[in-house]
Amino acid sequence: MNRVVLLIGGNQGDRHALIQQATELIRQRIGSVVAMSSIYETEPWGEFEVGSDELRVKSFLNCGLLVETALTAHQVLHEALAIEKELGRERTPVSPFTSRLSPRLYHSRPIDIDIIFWNDEVVDTADLVVPHPRMHLRQFVLEPLCEMIPDYVHPQFGKTVRELYADLLNN
Repeated sequence: MNRVVLLIGGNQGDRHALIQQATELIRQRIGSVVAMSSIYETEPWGEFEVGSDELRVKSFLNCGLLVETALTAHQVLHEALAIEKELGRERTPVSPFTSRLSPRLYHSRPIDIDIIFWNDEVVDTADLVVPHPRMHLRQFVLEPLCEMIPDYVHPQFGKTVRELYADLLNN
């Protein structure tokens, strides 16, 4: 059995209902939800493109899930993207000239499902990078993970989630 840490969230539509629907679809298609953090409301992170029907970007609801699955990391990614699409997510293409770590323009979305950790492994392929390359820079990721798996050690940084969260808050 594999253990995957997911972060789900969104800032469009009925945010609570979408998190519940996404969690149920994850249970059905990906695996058993072993732990779930509280739901956190946070301001948008990064630079957002505001649509003509938006005066400002709405805040996000986010929560973390620890899931046990028989799927591979790429199968989890495929299912997560399918769930996002089913719940109304329209992904915008990323420029081939944008690196995985460079700033980009973000968009509002009804649901987002990110793979944060995969077992204790590092995955680095063209379509999947785990641990999530910006997770240590984002309070909206670290706060729910700190509640759920505070002693989990980041396989590249050698620090616990709690230590990464403290580092972020102290910088």
